[in-house]
Amino acid sequence: MDLLQKIGSLDWNAIAKNLNEQGYATTGPLLTMDECHQLAGGYNDSSQFRSRVVMGRHGFGRGEYQYYSYPLPDIIQSLRDSLYPRLSSIANEWNRALRNPHSYPLEHREFIQLCHQAGQTRPTPLLLQYQKDDYNCLHQDLYGELVFPIQAAFLLSRPETDFTGGEFVLTEQRPRMQSRVMVVPLQQGEAVLFAVNHRPQQGTRGTYRVTMRHGVSAIRSGQRFTLGVIFHDAQ
Repeated sequence: MDLLQKIGSLDWNAIAKNLNEQGYATTGPLLTMDECHQLAGGYNDSSQFRSRVVMGRHGFGRGEYQYYSYPLPDIIQSLRDSLYPRLSSIANEWNRALRNPHSYPLEHREFIQLCHQAGQTRPTPLLLQYQKDDYNCLHQDLYGELVFPIQAAFLLSRPETDFTGGEFVLTEQRPRMQSRVMVVPLQQGEAVLFAVNHRPQQGTRGTYRVTMRHGVSAIRSGQRFTLGVIFHDAQ
């Protein structure tokens, strides 16, 4: 089964339910071991990337990441194009629930055209590399006025074999309540789909806005690679 078939065969009703109730959903392995190795192995190929960020220099944590340049590698372009239509229907439901009049187009290329018209022309998919004691502080990947509210992170390394520690972490801040922390275990090749910034939550007095942040706990040993697939482009 190829990648597009795998994505099409996911239980999208369950994914939507988990995103609505928890702010995240997992997919099970979508990328093969060879695809994971190919992506992680490209980290030192500078021709693929437009910029490199050392997190410690900016107070983002420890570790580093690189943003891909256009044209994106075929597999990353396929992930963007094939995941977006499924997620756009969820994103539009969130906007309606939050009384946001904005509507996302059904095709990713149409959304990217809107980003570029707004001056957001730089690609945002990124490859992250963590070594022992590296971590990623809680944050939100926004990059401009146009923000698609859901993104994906693919674990490219094997937990407990290539690395230990390094759990994907989400926090949820509800109005007048303390933050809730969620730890998301992942397998190699699996994605977590999660809210970038805000998501709606149904309460006893109606729908309210929940603020989400994500990060990675400290790596205890080894090396961890992650592919981040963000659907809006950057300024």
